[in-house]
Parts: sequence; structure tokens; C-alpha cells
Amino acid sequence: MRLLPATLLVGAASAAVPMQQVMGDLQQQSHALVQDGADFMSKPLQKLQDQFKTLSDEARLMWKEVSDAFPNMDQTPMLSLPKKHTRRPDSHWDSVVRGADVQSVWTEGADGSKHRELDGKLEAYDLRVKKVDPSVLGVDPDVKQYSGYLDDNENDKHLFYWFFESRNDPVNDPVVLWLNGGPGCSSLTGLFMELGPSSVNAEIKTVYNEFSWNSNASVIFLDQPVNVGYSYSGSTVSDTVAAGKDIYALLSLFFKQFPEYAKQDFHIAGESYAGHYIPVFATEILAHKNRNINLKSVLIGNGLTDGLTQYAYYRPMACGEGGYPAVLDQSACQSMDNALSRCQSLIESCYNSESAWVCVPASIYCNNALLAPYQQTGQNVYDVRKPCEGDSGLCYDGMTYVSDYLNQEHVREALGAEVDGYDSCNFDINRNFMMHGDWMKPYHRLVPGLLEQIPVLIYAGDADFICNWLGNKAWTEALEWPGQKAYAGVELEDLVIEDNVHKGKKIGQVKSHGNFTFMRLYGGGHMVPMDQPESSLEFFNRWLGGEWF
Repeated sequence: MRLLPATLLVGAASAAVPMQQVMGDLQQQSHALVQDGADFMSKPLQKLQDQFKTLSDEARLMWKEVSDAFPNMDQTPMLSLPKKHTRRPDSHWDSVVRGADVQSVWTEGADGSKHRELDGKLEAYDLRVKKVDPSVLGVDPDVKQYSGYLDDNENDKHLFYWFFESRNDPVNDPVVLWLNGGPGCSSLTGLFMELGPSSVNAEIKTVYNEFSWNSNASVIFLDQPVNVGYSYSGSTVSDTVAAGKDIYALLSLFFKQFPEYAKQDFHIAGESYAGHYIPVFATEILAHKNRNINLKSVLIGNGLTDGLTQYAYYRPMACGEGGYPAVLDQSACQSMDNALSRCQSLIESCYNSESAWVCVPASIYCNNALLAPYQQTGQNVYDVRKPCEGDSGLCYDGMTYVSDYLNQEHVREALGAEVDGYDSCNFDINRNFMMHGDWMKPYHRLVPGLLEQIPVLIYAGDADFICNWLGNKAWTEALEWPGQKAYAGVELEDLVIEDNVHKGKKIGQVKSHGNFTFMRLYGGGHMVPMDQPESSLEFFNRWLGGEWF
């Protein structure tokens, strides 16, 4: 799930929280900054404050333009507080893998030269592991499960994970890391609302999911970055690159603890803001020659990857050109058209500089000009077919069910969770990433390097607004790489179910060339596995089987 940015909303598509209440924080404060250099940055933004003295005239004018465009807003706090937690002793865990021990292992190459068995800086990391008793939780009781924490002891960061073996053939089936987006949403929402072994109903009871992605793959669900879900820290992570270092360490120590899984093919999958995460995380893994991570492909669902291209498709999707009836009237559609040129100019400036001082105004302007008109209708930003439901601010009652389940004491105890409470999404993280300029950075530029080495799948449910299929298809065709011309020239073909009672059913469209594939999934919103579980498992299994490689 991708949250609407903190400059637009505290929660995702929350009709209960006026946009003005949240926008005020940045609008009034940035206006004050431009006018008299007021000190408005909290600790997560200290670097931006320090850089203000060197801000160019162009950047100053950009901030002033954006603050003047959205004036007279109320204020909201900027402080990001650490989560309350109680660390369990090492004796609580079945095993603890010390990064320092792993880092001390050397091996000899064929030429007689010696090198560390695993590349990377792992000394400060530990991995704590606990075997989960499924009977206590009622989640896939016949499947082997592990949970625990990756600890960065140097920076006081602790990432929670929950691993499920494949229901089919764990000795040979691939391993997949699943990441939700936000930024700031727990991947356990993906587990219980989308592709995991169970869902949670209104009675806060678990319900078996026959279309779980661990039907033919072992799956790791990871709460990242820190202070998301069951993860916690006394510090914070506010950009995707920093988060990538943690992912490499987690996987290196996990596969060291479980070498039986390390020999399998490994894939990274995720949705929404994972369109930022995955190119960075995969690039970090592939940068290490001596590794125990057998990365074979990546999958990005309804992702935010190339804002410059994708933001041009908010107006078409909201105004009836994406295959569903228009949500906005002609006047609102025209206002979005009028704002697009300036939005793209700001994003281009961000792409050219990658400075937070340039990227933050781009996020503010574009999100208010191109997302706010839709959000103000009360329609679900994750599904153009229906209004938001519930009062969680996240448009789905299921988000509340998941939080209620994971906040139960016996669940937290069974999993070894160390935080005092669980929230599906942390809006502080969302704001911090945006305020560090991460939202608009051009992470799509890493994709060509991935395509040289591994296959990349971009899939999109076609009823989503926030990361819609039109924009995702467009950026894949605009991406500059050696196969661009050939890929762009490939037409979409029908994607049909192959091997069950619904054989021959059309579930979407697909186009592929070389290592690059795009899929449009019919009737899926932002969370395809939730809306179209059968279609989701169909394309997932076939992708892991190498059909489009």
C-alpha cells in the first residue's frame, strides 16, 4: 500500500482528516523559511536545515512558489518519536547469528587469493531467530515458520520478519521476500490482507487463504524500514538507499542461518512504494560479488518508480481514460491538466539535482495539484470503483482487523514481538521519507542495470488510482535501456489462466521483451492479491517458473 504523502494527508485518503490540517505544517513553515530563515526543522530534517545556507536562488524561489500556492494552513507536529519496546534476552531466541562471526570467515579462491566469504559490512548486525508454533496463532498450522529480528546494534535498529515455508516442496521451491510500501506500511498487512497464508476477518479470527503465495514458494514478510509494524529503533531511516543496507544484511544472515534455503532461487516482490525500494535493494545485493543471496528476479506491483512519467497519468485515470468511469468532473480534470506542466518541471529539477531542497517542493506541488482533487471526492484512491470504507484512514476495514489481531498479547508473545503496540502504517515514516526528498527521486534509473542481470516484472491492477496501470505501462515504455525500442513496440496480449477449472479465463494483458515484462491485471486495485487472489497466484507461479524470462 502506498500512503498519500504527509504533505497531502496524515492518513491515506482519509476524509476525516482535512488536507488543510496536514498541509499547514510544511506550507506555513516553508513560507517562514523563505521569508525570514526561521528554524523549523526537527531532528529528522536537521541535514536540510544545515543545507539552507547554501540553497541556490532557484531553489529558494521554488520553495516560495510552492508555499505561496498553498497558503493559510494549520500546523501539525514534525516530531518523530521512537516506538515503545522491551528487548527480549538472547535466551528467548532459538538462535542468534552474529554478523561479526560471519564477517570473520575467509575463503580461498581458485587462484589462491583469500577473501571474506560474504561481502558487505555485517559486523554490527545480528539476526535473532525463533521457531513459531502455528497452533497458537492458527496461521498455516502445517507449515514451518520462523520469526525474529535483524539488529543493527551500532545504530539501534531492529527489523522484524516472519518466514513461512512453502506448502508444496520447500526443499526445492524458491524463496521470496515480500515488501509493502507506504513508505511506512507494515508488510504484515500484505501477509494478512493479500498474499499470506491467512486473512483476518471482522471477528479477528484467522481464515485460511488457498491462494497464498507460499503455495509454491517460501515467503519472508519484512517490516521495514525501522519503526514500521513490529520493527523499532531509537533512530530513523528516511531514505531508500539507507534501508537497502539493512536488507542486504538481513538476507545474508538469514541464509547463513538457513543454508538449506540459500541454494534455492530467490526473488524480491513488493508493491506501491516498493517501486522505489526494490530497484535499490536489488542493486545493493547484486553489487556484492561474494554473497549467499541467489537473486533471480524482482516483481513490482502497482509501484511508484518514475514520477516524471507516472504523474502525467493521474488525470487520465481519474477522468475516465483508464477503463473505468470518471471520478472527477470536467473542471477538476482541466485543473489537473493545467498543473501538469509545472509539476513535471519540478520533478525534472529533482531528477537533475536529487537534492532534498528541490525534490520536496516537487512532491508538495505535484501531490496537491494532481492527487488532492481525487482524494477530496472521498473515493478510494486504491480502487476507483468504490468509496473509502471504515474510519482507519486507510480505506479498508481489513487494516483495522489486522492491527487488532497483531496487537493481541498472545500473538505478540508467540512471534517474539518487542514493541508495545502494532500499527498497520506509520505516518511519521511517510513524512520523513517525503521531507528528505526520497518521494520523487529517480530510482527507475537503476532498472536498466538490473535488466542486464535479472528479469524484472512490473504488474498493475487496473482499478488502482494512486499507482495506476496507465502510468506503470508508460514508464516501462519510456525507460532508456538497450531493449527499449523493441520492448515499446510489443503489443499487449491476453493473459489467461492455464491449468485449473477456470482454464482460458482472461485475467489481464501482458507484454514482454528480453528481461522486461509488464502485466495489466483486470479487476485488481492497488492490492492485486486481495482483489484478484486467483489471478494473482496464477501470474506469480508462472513468473517464478520462468515463463517470461
